[in-house]
Amino acid sequence: MFITRQQARDLDHWAIHTLGIPGIVLMENASREMAHLLLSLGISGPVWIACGPGNNGGDGLAIARYLEIAGIDVRITLFADPGELRGDAAINYRILSESGFEIEVTTTPARETLEARMDGVDWVVDALFGTGLTRPLEGPFGLIVETINQKAGKILAVDIPSGLDCDRGLPNGEAIRATHTATVAYSKTGFQNPLSAGWTGKVHVVNMGIPFRALRRLEKNWE
Repeated sequence: MFITRQQARDLDHWAIHTLGIPGIVLMENASREMAHLLLSLGISGPVWIACGPGNNGGDGLAIARYLEIAGIDVRITLFADPGELRGDAAINYRILSESGFEIEVTTTPARETLEARMDGVDWVVDALFGTGLTRPLEGPFGLIVETINQKAGKILAVDIPSGLDCDRGLPNGEAIRATHTATVAYSKTGFQNPLSAGWTGKVHVVNMGIPFRALRRLEKNWE
């Protein structure tokens, strides 16, 4: 089954407000599954995690924690003011900060700095933006995505490659060209577009802790 941007929002709202699963639990479950997926794909060096200002960035911060627990050398860059993080993303930032993780914070990255962060890394995790993005990347994010595409070897996109339109499967401007995409709960409608594979790479569906019997009930409302 493939779901639209709006259905992805509805899924989160339903899981939190009808099933009663807190948002932070959903983020924790999905991020743990993504980290385990990355480990199963094989990691032979450091992993650089590029985090944006929203929940996609929160996923990236949680992924960093699980990779560190597994003994992986993680490098983390947050492309946002930590004081402006909200909700579950702010919680995950605090956990890493209080745990002693080194988190590079910048809102005005230079190409040389971005390239330096990727020197010697095996994987880049794209946790910049998720399915909610409907416009071209703004500010420094076009440069960030362009540099990642040029410099990175292997890229794992969190839920959807940043810059790719969830419903169309085509970019609105610059977009990450991932080698693998770990998408949450369901593949997205845009992934049915054969052209989307040039940005998603191989798509893996990861669960966020919602029982399958509950998902089947929700699917009946979508029919």
